[in-house]
Amino acid sequence: MALSWIDISLATFGVGLLYKLATRRATAPPPPGPLGLPFVGNLLDMPNFKAWIRYAEWGDKYGDMCSVNVLGQQITIINSAKIAFDLLDKKSSIYSDRPVIPLGGEMIGWKDTLVLMPYGDRFRNFRRLAHSLFGSRSTMASFEPLVEIESHRFLKRVNKTPEDFQDHIGKTAGAIILRISHGYNVKDEGEDAFVTLANTAMEQFAQATAPGLFLVNSIPLLRYVPSWFPGAGFQHTAQFYKETLMRMADEPFEVVKQELANGTAQHSLLSGLLDGKNLDAREEFDVKWLAASLHSAGADTTVSAIYAFFKAMILFPDCQAKAQAEIDAVVGNDRLPGFADKEHLPYTTALALEVHRWHTVGPTGMPHRLVADDVHNGYLLPKGSLVLTNIWKMTHDPRVYTNPWTFNPERFIATEGHQPEMDPRDLMFGFGRRICPGRVLADASVWMTAAMSLAVFNIGRHPEHPHIDLDVTSGTISHPSHFKCSIKPRSQRALDLILADEKV
Repeated sequence: MALSWIDISLATFGVGLLYKLATRRATAPPPPGPLGLPFVGNLLDMPNFKAWIRYAEWGDKYGDMCSVNVLGQQITIINSAKIAFDLLDKKSSIYSDRPVIPLGGEMIGWKDTLVLMPYGDRFRNFRRLAHSLFGSRSTMASFEPLVEIESHRFLKRVNKTPEDFQDHIGKTAGAIILRISHGYNVKDEGEDAFVTLANTAMEQFAQATAPGLFLVNSIPLLRYVPSWFPGAGFQHTAQFYKETLMRMADEPFEVVKQELANGTAQHSLLSGLLDGKNLDAREEFDVKWLAASLHSAGADTTVSAIYAFFKAMILFPDCQAKAQAEIDAVVGNDRLPGFADKEHLPYTTALALEVHRWHTVGPTGMPHRLVADDVHNGYLLPKGSLVLTNIWKMTHDPRVYTNPWTFNPERFIATEGHQPEMDPRDLMFGFGRRICPGRVLADASVWMTAAMSLAVFNIGRHPEHPHIDLDVTSGTISHPSHFKCSIKPRSQRALDLILADEKV
């Protein structure tokens, strides 16, 4: 039967309607943000130092969800915990990918670790193994004795050379995660090569992935500029950082393989995955990088949080005294506190939470990449665009935390007429399917170090360096600025507890 003009008109209308529906993304605007320039967009607006401060300023001006456009790439910045939960948790199926970060991910090689790995089967397998190891409080329980032992050893190191307490923090964090991941015991005296490697690699990671710090991360084509070309110094940086990362992954892995061959390997994640297995090259590669992911992630972030604890105790001595009084009343002075005491030490626990809130270890988190279009509150977040979470702003949001610039552990304690404020651990470890798999271990390590240190030490200002500032370093992982302090045993009984043998 011949088509009439009515049939043709209806078909044309239908095709037009389908086209309009398929391209309706053009009808939804991006979230508001600063006006960019032709061609480059907001490239020149992107901060290269303490980016979270600029992001917070944009949030105050344009709203909790604002956006910029860098060379055609939309970047949405979230300054609100509620919006972060609505998008990254509730819609995690489309918000869990990672972008390509040319310097940190591709040129240096962090794309092989869990933190920058694209979302897919390999990522899910890594996450599953990490979660089964210490992803919940029940699985973490088997590692609590290890954390207690290493925290006690930390007390001994600090008592012996208190001026090196920052190095001791790094050694303790490394000792815990290396025992779990590689079955490796760090050197008790002096510098440990594997701990140093991990700390150095993570410092380099923080720089290589920091928003705006390296132009190649905003203009990916620059990665192909030869190293001899003027302005291509990032090529030398990438090669130097890559060598550190490869050593961090390879050297402890080879030690475990050799120990397995000799029959001397201690039980660990890595030995369990390698022992008696006939792995092909790809499987062995994945096992190595899973262990390296845990090793690296467990180092610098925990160090930053514990370092912040010591600075807070100097700045807020009343809080230190109150926690010490609680520990004395509950634990006494005949033993060190342990995890069994935690539920009976609400103020000490609240103090650790306030340290997490007060100093944001990962102030901007890691970027998420959308795998499909999404419209939220009338604004378009297109497929392939990036989402940055300003965690620093969220942990200092006056709508969530009363007087956020005040250090106040009581905010997390329920009393008559007062509900505890939002747990900062719900923010600081990331969101959705990208939440940190080692968060339970990290939290336990910080709490145990804080509780034991408060039980036996008085932490105060250094007589030769009394000034303590509130500054922090820039980068993906932020540390409190350098400071010195006085750390002394509280009593002879406290000294006896420090010097006693660790209880296994």
